[in-house]
Amino acid sequence: MSRPSWRTPLVVIVCGTLILIVGNGFRSSSGLFLQPMTLSNGWSRETFSTAIALQHIFWGLSGPFFGAMADKVGPGRTMAIGAALMSLGYWGMSHSQTSTELILSAGVLIGTGFGGAGLAMVLSVFARSVDASKRSMVFGVGTAAGSMGQFTMLPLGQAMIGWYGWQHALVLQAFMVLLLVPLSFALAGRPVHTNAPGEVEQSIRQALRAAFGDRSFHLLFWGYFTCGFQVMFIALHLPAYLVDKGLSPTLGAAAIAIVGLFNVLGSLAVGWLGGRYSKKYLLSGLYLLRSLVVAVFVLVPITEWSVYVFSAFLGVVWLSTVPLTQGLVGHIYGLRYLSMLTGVIFLGHQLGSFFGSWMGGRIFDTTGSYDLAWWLIIGSGVYAALMHLPIREQPLARAMVPAGA
Repeated sequence: MSRPSWRTPLVVIVCGTLILIVGNGFRSSSGLFLQPMTLSNGWSRETFSTAIALQHIFWGLSGPFFGAMADKVGPGRTMAIGAALMSLGYWGMSHSQTSTELILSAGVLIGTGFGGAGLAMVLSVFARSVDASKRSMVFGVGTAAGSMGQFTMLPLGQAMIGWYGWQHALVLQAFMVLLLVPLSFALAGRPVHTNAPGEVEQSIRQALRAAFGDRSFHLLFWGYFTCGFQVMFIALHLPAYLVDKGLSPTLGAAAIAIVGLFNVLGSLAVGWLGGRYSKKYLLSGLYLLRSLVVAVFVLVPITEWSVYVFSAFLGVVWLSTVPLTQGLVGHIYGLRYLSMLTGVIFLGHQLGSFFGSWMGGRIFDTTGSYDLAWWLIIGSGVYAALMHLPIREQPLARAMVPAGA
């Protein structure tokens, strides 16, 4: 990636890390606003859940387009646009009085903004900033940064709600997200593409055709669907679930924060392991461990200490799937269109996030509890573990020949 000399890999990684801490941290705090906003505006939980679910749909849909833009003109301007949209969305969310306003702000604007300045975009920049031997590790660092944001920003979000109320807390978030705009220019630069030995030059159409014609691409897509389904249900509905069980509202924020803290360790460990062992088998193991941790949690009595233990164990496997999935996409399909192809794969994650967010509210409003939703989370983890086993980890581009050859 062509950039001035001061934009060294270290500068890129530090600024990208700060972007992920702020952006992912505030994204993870959505569940803190569920109860105060629904009570203040007289909405059902399904209304709020639907808006957040649509946020993930627009995040996923915009990701491939922002990714193609970044692959062509560079990620700096792409991420600045995304951050500006996120800031405008948080400001609009603070003034939402109807479900339509909530959907437009929390759903459309924030979701589209994350497509341009989210985790997949930053990790794609990291991949081009280091050599292949360090790529899995920097993916782990980036994912850990997002989890650190979850650990630091959730208590801050809960404190701002307590001090200023939910409306002013959202306004403050809008101003803080604007700080991502100057940070994004440290990641600027027009991409310079060098084919690895054996790789061939491709157009966007050829890259998409090759990916969509490969079974492994579809397996990664639907495996990532499960990740989004599980993570967003827990992140959005766990705080309310704990309040329903008679526990303190602050415990929910603490639980999600603990998940983020322990995922820092999990992501760094998986980033190291992914550079040494089969990524698909590591992914299968992570999904099975998620199901096991959730199953134990729902079967034992819910207490404050059981929540802390659950959060710690869940944190280890929380977003540890991200560096492995991103690493597989780069390894199999190359770096030329990594941002775009990762965006397409990430659409699967966001479709899962939509159903995880919406389904939780729907099941609760219909049955009066989250019990069915928890068992769906457990079953989906087993499904994802099996889904990753047939993936072929060989680089696809090296088996191709140039068009017209």
